[in-house]
Amino acid sequence: METILGFDFGLKRIGVAVGNSLIRQAQPLTIISAATNEDKFKAIAKLMAEWQPQRCIVGLPRHPDGVEHEMTVRCRRFANQLHGRFGVIIDLVDERYSSAVIPQQRGERIDAEAAAVILQQYFNDETNIASS
Repeated sequence: METILGFDFGLKRIGVAVGNSLIRQAQPLTIISAATNEDKFKAIAKLMAEWQPQRCIVGLPRHPDGVEHEMTVRCRRFANQLHGRFGVIIDLVDERYSSAVIPQQRGERIDAEAAAVILQQYFNDETNIASS
């Protein structure tokens, strides 16, 4: 059984979700709001120490037609930093419509819920059953 953390990366906030390969159910965990990149990674380090995941899932944004854009590049960089700093396996999941499936009210922060949707997409993808 693997513990898995899911990330919805944003420039201002990073949503985090947790799940495992046995139950395959994602749960929103927290939102990281830190001023600097280093402070964000300090908060992530605490989560990594607490949950000790074997794998991390990072949402990969794209335009509706699948074309990559600036945030796609930033998310790939974030995923590479996670791998480099913590040595965990990283999988990227298409997040184009993750926020659209979350009921939200004006001004509500949905980052952790978006991370859970991204992680649940990973769990629901039948090709990931054998790899988890």
